[in-house]
Amino acid sequence: MKYNIIVIGAGHAGCEAALASARMGMHTLLLTGNLDTIAQMSCNPAIGGLAKGHLVREIDALGGEMGVNTDETGIHFKMLNMSRGPAVWAPRAQSDKKKYQFRMKEVIEKQKGLDSVQDIAESFEVKNKKISAVITQRGVRHETEAVIVCTGTFLKGLIHIGDYQQKSGRLADFSAEKLSQSYLDLGFEVGRLKTGTPQRVNGDTIDFTKCEIQYPDEKPFAFSYGTDRKKLETVEQIPCWITYTNEKTHKIISENISRSPLYRGIIKGIGPRYCPSIEDKVVRFSDKPRHQLFLEPEGLNTNEYYINGFSSSLPEEVQEQMVRTLPGLENVHVMRPAYAVEYDFIPPVQLKATLETKLVEGLYHAGQINGTSGYEEAASMGIIAAINAVNKIKKKEPLILKRYEAYTGVLIDDLVTKGVDEPYRMFTSRAEHRLMLRQDNADLRLMQYGLVAGLVSQDRYDAMLDKYASVEKMIGEFKSIRIVIDEKAKEVLKEDKSELSGLQGSATIEKLLKRPGITLKNLLSLTNEVILDEELSSIIEMEIKYKGYIEKEKNEIKKIHGMENHVIPDEFDYDSLRGLKAEAIKKLKAVKPHTIGQAMRISGVDPSHISLMLIRLEAMKRNK
Repeated sequence: MKYNIIVIGAGHAGCEAALASARMGMHTLLLTGNLDTIAQMSCNPAIGGLAKGHLVREIDALGGEMGVNTDETGIHFKMLNMSRGPAVWAPRAQSDKKKYQFRMKEVIEKQKGLDSVQDIAESFEVKNKKISAVITQRGVRHETEAVIVCTGTFLKGLIHIGDYQQKSGRLADFSAEKLSQSYLDLGFEVGRLKTGTPQRVNGDTIDFTKCEIQYPDEKPFAFSYGTDRKKLETVEQIPCWITYTNEKTHKIISENISRSPLYRGIIKGIGPRYCPSIEDKVVRFSDKPRHQLFLEPEGLNTNEYYINGFSSSLPEEVQEQMVRTLPGLENVHVMRPAYAVEYDFIPPVQLKATLETKLVEGLYHAGQINGTSGYEEAASMGIIAAINAVNKIKKKEPLILKRYEAYTGVLIDDLVTKGVDEPYRMFTSRAEHRLMLRQDNADLRLMQYGLVAGLVSQDRYDAMLDKYASVEKMIGEFKSIRIVIDEKAKEVLKEDKSELSGLQGSATIEKLLKRPGITLKNLLSLTNEVILDEELSSIIEMEIKYKGYIEKEKNEIKKIHGMENHVIPDEFDYDSLRGLKAEAIKKLKAVKPHTIGQAMRISGVDPSHISLMLIRLEAMKRNK
């Protein structure tokens, strides 16, 4: 059968890609080695977190499914970083692992125009440097106009537990052994990375009295802008727990470090710096007497707990000894061992900013094949790859998000411009304009693109516009509504631990809110004039309190806007530019930057090179 688009892999990137493709009117095939593990949470049973929560809200604003699925299956919601500035507030939720998987599977199976088939892709058929078909393990040939590859850790996946090895992208699953060779045959560079996952243990064998309890937020924060918040507040939530490693744990690890395939040189792939194995932590941070671990439930109808921060590739008997040194886990039953997994990836500098490969037209990559880690990074690339693949087929303009528009834009630009030498993880610190890229305003930033793509309805878009019209209206009103600074007001505002000196008479809500520490919630409790929804209240407070900083960021963005929109044509001849250093030419030709802004971010390309390029581009423009 012939399809418009084929998506290879049904992890978080593949699910978003397949759904977006079908919802945009493409006859789509989702090809996966195991239909029973669609949207499987292979590692942590959680969505969101620092910077990652921002990505989920951006996916939702574009019309994706991850946020909706999380709200429908969450069992522990927490807004992180609330003690810090709003730019780094981040929603996170533990999901019921199986409910998350089964609901996404159901959504995919009910989606019109989307077929799911269990088979393993083995090779590509390419004609005139354009993708034309995918050949599977069973010898089936699927014709197509575009392919989105979302293979996760399954390209030549190899699991390590001590001396034990298993060809698999996930324990007890399969490995795609032949697709990497197809890439090599087509001239792609192929690399090797490594990640890992911790043990799963039986919660009935944990003594939680020895652990610290971590409660969820009383009022869950929705990931999807379309979620009914009142309904979400009725969701059954359960706590997580905290325990710690200790000297006994570290002693066992140190005594057995020679048995680690990582330290014996058996594992060749490079692991994630920001999510190291427990043996790596003990070696690298030998001065630390303990490491914090989170005990996270995998669902409401299972006793399995995930030990967040305890990934390892040591032999099982050593893992058993290690885990039983942890407070509360002295008699724990290990249900699944920790393991490391190596896998092939395709270095992302071989991609255009659209996530289409430079060597083969119509071939797109999303997720861990690009050298990233994390469900959220994968899903955000999945929806962008699909939008661009569909737009190309329909001969429409591509969607290339700017760094100042979205964390998704930062993610993709980092990958295709700088490449990776270890699994890439998103952090708020990677973005230059964090106050503009808050998790609360992703709908304002990106929903217009979802509407144009056909993934967001007009009604939903209009509701977003109405919401921000209300925000602007209230900000205007707060410039005139005054609060009397009497003893009652001072008593209420003391809760905010703000400096109240100099306050007397009365002041507008806007003026008071600009003072450090003072919250809108307490200000509104002093007046009967305004009753605000919590979501609107949060947005208004941020816009007023950080107005000066936001304006500064907007001005900086205006300065770079021209460079980000100054497109470099594909036929641009770097070799003919006199004065360009050989190193700069090599890097520019490798990256093939889409814009001058992207070229400026390439290591080894300096301002003098950019000036020469601008002169040549102006000459090309005049000649045309």
